[in-house]
Amino acid sequence: MQSCLRPLRNYRDPLLLVLPVILFMPLPIVVRTPEAYCGYIVLLMAVYWCTEVIPLAITSFLPILLFPTFGIMPSKTVCMEYLKDTSAFFLGGLMVAIAIEDWNLHKRIALTTLFFVGVKPALLMLGFMGVTAFLSMWISNTATTAMMVPIAKAVLDQLSSTEEDASRVELENSHSSAHEMEVESKITIPDMELTGLASPGEETNVQVKSVNVSTMMIEHKDEHEQMNMYKGLTLCICYAASIGGTATLTGTPANLVLQGQINQIFPDNGDVINFASWFGFAFPNMLIMFFLCWLWLQALFLGLNFRRLWGFGIPVSSKEKKAYGVIQEEYKKLGRMSFAEKAVLVLFILLVVLWFTRDPGFVPGWGNVLFDKNGQEYVSDATVALFIAFLMFIIPSQKPNFKPWNRVLESSKENRTGKKQMKKLLDWNTVQHKMPWNVVLLVGGGFALAKGCEATMIHMNPLYVMIPTTLSTSFAFMLPVATPPNAIVFSYGHLRVIDMVRSGWVLNILGVASVTLAINTWGYAMFKLNTFPEWANVTRTG
Repeated sequence: MQSCLRPLRNYRDPLLLVLPVILFMPLPIVVRTPEAYCGYIVLLMAVYWCTEVIPLAITSFLPILLFPTFGIMPSKTVCMEYLKDTSAFFLGGLMVAIAIEDWNLHKRIALTTLFFVGVKPALLMLGFMGVTAFLSMWISNTATTAMMVPIAKAVLDQLSSTEEDASRVELENSHSSAHEMEVESKITIPDMELTGLASPGEETNVQVKSVNVSTMMIEHKDEHEQMNMYKGLTLCICYAASIGGTATLTGTPANLVLQGQINQIFPDNGDVINFASWFGFAFPNMLIMFFLCWLWLQALFLGLNFRRLWGFGIPVSSKEKKAYGVIQEEYKKLGRMSFAEKAVLVLFILLVVLWFTRDPGFVPGWGNVLFDKNGQEYVSDATVALFIAFLMFIIPSQKPNFKPWNRVLESSKENRTGKKQMKKLLDWNTVQHKMPWNVVLLVGGGFALAKGCEATMIHMNPLYVMIPTTLSTSFAFMLPVATPPNAIVFSYGHLRVIDMVRSGWVLNILGVASVTLAINTWGYAMFKLNTFPEWANVTRTG
């Protein structure tokens, strides 16, 4: 069977390119309606996206090629969908995230948190999860995971090396106790010989063998606990990255796609999904999933000995001190907080404050008061994100010298020597190198695809279906290929697929339960899901 399939594997890509075109062709040939043509394109793109037979970004260009060809939509109209307000919002948020990564501010936040949390097993897991979830709210899940896993590995390596030292001492103690047991056995041998239960020297051999078996059990137990520690701490990072990304609109592309689809299909929705409203709904749900995940991974990989996990009444061991020293050493390498880090941190805080106060919903925001004209909003979350990104391109990365004479001298010196100007907080080369342009195009392709599809109205608040669907796409915990964070931690070699399945299927169920609870309780009240909104009565499809 394998010999028959091997030639097909060699032609996998050509087959995946051609077969969907042929298999789905009866749909547009037989039906011959714009809906059928659009359905054909949707199916084709779905196969290409799932199999990645061609790059995801290139697949997202298919609406530009096929919609005009099938007479669904003019090319000019399709192209306008690739850079909407949501795409600009995504770009601005990514630029701020790139600045945070470029100046290592995210690493300083991570190490500072771990510095205060400590290295007790449960608290160490809580620290890694908390930092990862927080950073994933603002920068990409993939970048957060890629940064956190090496830190976790360094701490775990230190714990394992000190664990081996402790095991070696324990084995030496075991051998010394074996000698004591041997002396005791020689004393009791005459009594056993009298009763006929043993011959001379027999009991001594039995005792020594039992000590060897117990020694092997100690070694196996230590190795098993060490491996579980590796699995638990690496899995908690990738899971926390996916969970944390759901809390903000910029945390994961799926959230932005939701906002873009609502604004496109229901253009008069009154900005029902913005940064503040999404955070108010999704952040509590994120906290629920965060603590459920933390408790489940503890129970699965670390056991239920809470006294040992939390360290109640147990002094700090030498191995924990050395592991804590690794965190301290990594933090010292960062040095003092630079002017650039402080500036990026201030701008980041300003960004979050402006996002929250633009249109909080329960009170008029600055966007409503200053920029609303005749009930029309002129400022969006994209405006705020691009404003902060713009500031990062003009603010220098070093503390400016405000003495006029020194400035004149330095300027003339730079002109004579040809030295480059002072680096800014953000430069275009860095953005061009680190910006995930494929994701930007992928989001735009999704908007173009939705534009060509006709929305069915079922007389239900659309948010009641769209919000749970969006959150559920982020709760993919079972397989390494489900999310990039899963793939990153799996690549380190400490996990098997069965480990991720064993921990992930429970979290998948908990995720469904958590989303169901959220949408039917505080989400029901926040978005008035018991009513059919006026803005959902009219849809625009062409």
